[in-house]
Amino acid sequence: MTDPATTPLNALAEPEITRPPRSQWRDVWDQFKHHKGALLGGGFLLFITLSVLFGDLIWQLDPKKLDIRAKDMRPIYTAIWDSGAKVGWNHPLGTDQLGRDQLAQILAGGRTSMAVGWAAMLLTMLIGTTIGVAAGYFKRLEGPLMRLTDLFLSLPILPLMLVAVTLFRQPLRANFGPEGGMFILIVCVIGVTSWMQTARIVRGEVMAIKEREFVLAARASGTKSRGIILRHLLPNVLSPIMVSATLGLATAIITESALSFLGVGFPSDYPTWGKMLADAVDRMQEFPERVMLPGVAISLTVLAVNYLGDGLRDALDPRIRGR
Repeated sequence: MTDPATTPLNALAEPEITRPPRSQWRDVWDQFKHHKGALLGGGFLLFITLSVLFGDLIWQLDPKKLDIRAKDMRPIYTAIWDSGAKVGWNHPLGTDQLGRDQLAQILAGGRTSMAVGWAAMLLTMLIGTTIGVAAGYFKRLEGPLMRLTDLFLSLPILPLMLVAVTLFRQPLRANFGPEGGMFILIVCVIGVTSWMQTARIVRGEVMAIKEREFVLAARASGTKSRGIILRHLLPNVLSPIMVSATLGLATAIITESALSFLGVGFPSDYPTWGKMLADAVDRMQEFPERVMLPGVAISLTVLAVNYLGDGLRDALDPRIRGR
């Protein structure tokens, strides 16, 4: 009998149209969009970033302006349960003991905290990735670089930061100004003390990838180490670097807030979320919202970044993608 698949009628039939291969980044997006926490976190992070960047175009009050006549005003929502509260409709989030608008300070402080966070995160990723790739690819460098990493991991980070700020604050202020000098100092201090986890993650990934067939083939064809690192290793370790970057951003924001809260950060008249917390502690029983507003801003931003990192980890890991 003749096979029906080889009959002339079937031979003249149109061949089956095959679908083009899907993009890897589309698969990543399909996995990412099913993570509701990551979507909410990414949306809130985008919202807070745009708010602190362009909020002063809408709310144009100067965060440093002192208005003693308008001091100690409560947020407008406190009028719901306290009819006798001193509420100013021109200051929806109230004012502090010096009459500075709280909403303007939240926006200006968020701009500072986010700028420090992003800059410190980029410096952390640069140092950690460089050391991780060098330790994972060059065997002779693995021992010294990993012992250096262990040394930094064993150091007490907060006292080290306080010592560094105390030593270098005045020279940097003299050269770059009070705000510029402290920005450079805080970014460098956070970056130099936060790269160790990234370096260890990247080192492990590089050690596994450098034994893969395509890397061995590139080495056998005469490709130099620089070309192998740039063309084959770095693109394949991009996923853990991106996840580590989101966690590094959260760590940098918390660290900057802690330094400002301890009074070793930016100048006293320069608003940051940590500085707002420090200024509100003395009168937190009488005006609890002054502690809650910057505290909630820090907590929600860090929580959003952590959820975003969790979603990126699931989406970029091919072993989890598709579940």
